[in-house]
Amino acid sequence: MQSPARLPIQDGNGTFTVLSLNTRRFQRIMPMLNFSRNLKFAAAILLIALAGCTPRPDVGEDVPPVASSTKDQSAMSGVGTFDSGITAGSLRDLTVNVGDTVYFDYEKSELSDSDRATLQRQAAWLQKYAQVNVTIQGNCDERGTREYNLALGALRASAVKSYLVSLGVSASRIETISFGRERPVCTESTETCWARNRRAVTVPSSAQAS
Repeated sequence: MQSPARLPIQDGNGTFTVLSLNTRRFQRIMPMLNFSRNLKFAAAILLIALAGCTPRPDVGEDVPPVASSTKDQSAMSGVGTFDSGITAGSLRDLTVNVGDTVYFDYEKSELSDSDRATLQRQAAWLQKYAQVNVTIQGNCDERGTREYNLALGALRASAVKSYLVSLGVSASRIETISFGRERPVCTESTETCWARNRRAVTVPSSAQAS
């Protein structure tokens, strides 16, 4: 005869009791065991649900927003080197916000496309500040005689004046002068340096260097 199956049960004190599965005592406690198992399962489900419902704090929710500065907005909008802190209509306004210098090829006085773009901005600036008169200063690099470079500087200054007049600036507001090779901005005998010296500079008359 086969012996009845037995089930070890641990009580609250940690003591094991072995019950035969076909005894009345086991049949009485079996519903309680099922209830305990179901209760533990339900508690586990509840804990998982609560963990899933716990709100996660947004990253950086306690960090106050940083306001964009005017300078940052200007940089993002592509304004470029425009400086609103400069006095309108001043030499620095012309130099920084418009561009006061155009450059020439060696022994040439013809304007390039980039020169014309700069002079178009100058013409708009002069039309805006109608009280400002200017002098165009023609310059050359060190190569060639003094007389030759004075004549070439005059041609360069004249070319700038003629283009500004063609854009609507009154000729009476524009004077020209040639410095030839006498006022270099760079003194090295290199092509890079010479290219910087082959120029014409637009200067408000009241701001001319002596």
